[in-house]
Amino acid sequence: MRATMIYGAGDVRVETVPDPVLREPTDALVRVVRSCICGSDLWPYGSMPAGEQGRRIGHEFIGVVEDTGAEVSGLSRGDLVVAPFVWADNTCDFCREGLHTSCRHGGGWGSNGVDGGQGEAVRVPQAQGTLVKLPVAEDSALLPSLLSLSDVFPTGHHCAVTAGVGPRTTVTVIGDGAVGLSAVLAAKRLGAERIILMGRHKDRTDLGREFGATDVVAERGAEGVERVRELTGGDGTHTVLECVGLKPAIETAFGVVRAGGTVSRVGAPQYPDVPADFGVFFRNITLTGGVAPARAYIEELMPDILEGRVQPGKVFDRTVNLDQVPDGYRAMADRTALKVLIQP
Repeated sequence: MRATMIYGAGDVRVETVPDPVLREPTDALVRVVRSCICGSDLWPYGSMPAGEQGRRIGHEFIGVVEDTGAEVSGLSRGDLVVAPFVWADNTCDFCREGLHTSCRHGGGWGSNGVDGGQGEAVRVPQAQGTLVKLPVAEDSALLPSLLSLSDVFPTGHHCAVTAGVGPRTTVTVIGDGAVGLSAVLAAKRLGAERIILMGRHKDRTDLGREFGATDVVAERGAEGVERVRELTGGDGTHTVLECVGLKPAIETAFGVVRAGGTVSRVGAPQYPDVPADFGVFFRNITLTGGVAPARAYIEELMPDILEGRVQPGKVFDRTVNLDQVPDGYRAMADRTALKVLIQP
């Protein structure tokens, strides 16, 4: 079959690899019908050391079950399923607590002999606990939004939930990428009173307004902090959703959060130390967030997609076939595409 491999920074190739086979009785084989490129894929794309051996990449996909192991129940050949961005048994103590990213028997796609999602098919470990059936056909117009359940929409939702967003909450979202826009949508869905989106790409912030942002702040750094405080009577917002992962973003987050407020970060941090000095401590700021346990949120979020109340799939603004995946990476790295959908 054909699958995406990364060999180093800027070096993504689509190659022929062995077809997946069932290895464990808890496995399933899934034919991929939609996958995508994640903003987190851009970190290795920008910095991975070059090597002779490539590795599989991709962790978001929808597919059709082709075969299952002897211990898999509840899934049948022909089922359309979505896979969260980590696989998990959904039965261990961490999974039962809603922390599937810490599953005792789980892991990540594209490593340790597990297929990546940007290919024609995937062997899914712990298939019964990982895969969630979708009640639509594989040609449904809802597929882009349902694919967002694999990672980006639950990540935005996790950011909002851990921050405590709810009715009468004011929110600042830092970052106008796909996760930031999903956080805007999630905050709106949870009833936020006011949502300030910090971003400077008009096509993206326009989508943010459609998703529920009430204000857009294009300024960065100290100017951006000052502008948010102007909009909030000098106080800042109750919650800040940091969806970038760079040190200036977390510094801005502490600058715009209201005293007693909460900063939640879901941008994969590219800094070793959190700049939380005595001033942050004195203001009683809570820092929370982390990697989103997407599997814990899929059943909660799916009905709103199926019933048309939210359309998170609008973050996909370009579609490529498998051979065009390297072009998709370049487009996202160059910021000429927000999020790229792959239709094998």
